[in-house]
Amino acid sequence: MTDDDMINQALNILETRLYKPEQNLSSSRDTKNYLTLKYAEKESESFNVLYLDNKHRLIALKEMFQGTINTAAVYPREIVKATLAFNASAVILSHNHPSGCAEPSGSDRELTQQLSKALKLIDVKVLDHIVVGGMDTYSFAEHGIL
Repeated sequence: MTDDDMINQALNILETRLYKPEQNLSSSRDTKNYLTLKYAEKESESFNVLYLDNKHRLIALKEMFQGTINTAAVYPREIVKATLAFNASAVILSHNHPSGCAEPSGSDRELTQQLSKALKLIDVKVLDHIVVGGMDTYSFAEHGIL
């Protein structure tokens, strides 16, 4: 079994856990593990949204924006549109830092606040924003930012 085979197998196991009807995402361990594996080999920034129902069960995970090695343009309007299309009650935002540093930038913090405000207008809660840098993660919720 190659390393890629093992990574794909791990992703499948974590994806199965996330998509179980009884599985909710109020605990971030599986979510962070899944996102860490998902972003592991990305060489450019990728901004994803996990769309959740009113019991915080996963409806969909969608890559919304792709960027360059150190930035990705994110448009709140598109996230609001997708949230409404999925009829989501809550979301978890995520993106990667190909540099390997999970510490959020000032613009990451500002974007999180903008998205939280925009989604609050349609009664959707942002539960977390997880930044993945290499094998490290930074959770806005765990750091009391959300």
